[in-house]
Parts: sequence; C-alpha cells; structure tokens
Amino acid sequence: MVEQPRSDARRDPARHFAAGEVALYPREEGFANGLRESLKRTDGRALIFVHGYRTPFDNSVYRAAQIVHDSGYRGTPVLFSWASTGRTVDYIYDNNSATVARDGLEKTLRLLHAAGARRIDIVAHSMGNWLTMEALRQFALASDRDVSDRLGDVILASPDIDVDVFKSQLRRIGKPDRPFFVIVSRDDRALLASSIIAGNRPRVGDYGNDADLAELGIT
Repeated sequence: MVEQPRSDARRDPARHFAAGEVALYPREEGFANGLRESLKRTDGRALIFVHGYRTPFDNSVYRAAQIVHDSGYRGTPVLFSWASTGRTVDYIYDNNSATVARDGLEKTLRLLHAAGARRIDIVAHSMGNWLTMEALRQFALASDRDVSDRLGDVILASPDIDVDVFKSQLRRIGKPDRPFFVIVSRDDRALLASSIIAGNRPRVGDYGNDADLAELGIT
C-alpha cells in the first residue's frame, strides 16, 4: 500500500508517495512541449484532476498521485491546482479562488488539446466541480467543441454545487456524448457545511433524486 507519510516522517519511496523528479517550466511553451512528449507515449490520453475545498498544493499533488496509482491509469496525468488555503474557516475565500481559476482551467484544457490529446478524462472533487463545470460552460458559451469533443470520462466526486445551479450549467453545456459520473456522499461534512452556508440548500454531492439528474446526462 502506497500512502502519504506523517508530516514528521521521512519519505520512503517504497511505501510513500514521493517526488522522484521535479522539472520547472518557466514558460508556457516548455510545459506544452512536455505535454506533447508525454501524450505521444500515452496514445494521446490525458487525465486532469481538479482538487476541492480545503486542499493546499502539497495535498492536491498527493491526491492526484493516489488517483493515478490506485486506478492504474495509463494516460498523461495533469494536476490543475488552484489557490485553496487548506483551512476549514476559509470556505468563502476558497470559493472565490475557484471562481477566479475558471479561465486558467479552460486554458489548460486548450493546452492539452493543442498538445495532441485525443481523449481528456476529468476527475474533480468537492469545490473543484464548480470550477470544472464553469470551465466546460465557458466552452459551450463560445460554441467551441474542440475540447468537448475529446472528453472521455468526466467524474464529479461529491460536487459542492447548488443543485439548481448545476442543472443550469448542464443545460448550457448540453447533454454530453458520454454521461458524466456523479459520486455522492451522504455524510460529507464539507457538503453539510456548504449547505448550511447556502441557507440549507441541497448540494449535488448529497442530492437524492438520481432520476432528476439522469435526464440531463448524469449517471
């Protein structure tokens, strides 16, 4: 079992997730070239992970690595990280940060397309689903299907989105060629807190009416 070590523990590559190599891309061109080379080795398949609320950069790297490791994913993994403080009390700050990051996620998806991605899988968690749905909505508003036509599996885990807002986003995006997968959790504390902040309005991540969402292309 590969896991994250305690903060005071030394990382053992045989047991823990650890950075084996770090490469810096000071310019977008270098990052795009790196993507292009990786996509050639993975038959043009890519996975982008969008983390959620209360998840700082180091934890988001760990979660992305865990998803790839545990699932045995063979494509090119990409982490899209946005400015979460990692603190429970900073929900509003995180929500605003996720909103600001919409254009950045759209740009990253365009970079993947331009680098030769033939299939783009997406895994989003918690508040990262709001960011993901908004980026996909922006493509729809621009009538741009370059990325949409390459979407593979879109997995929305515990979406921290108001149900009515989510339905509105889906209607604008349109019924996807491949149904989006929504993973719900009935005891997610972050979703409970979000619901309370929103005036006890239901969140998609704990919504109980599956048939209601299925009509819009959700499994």
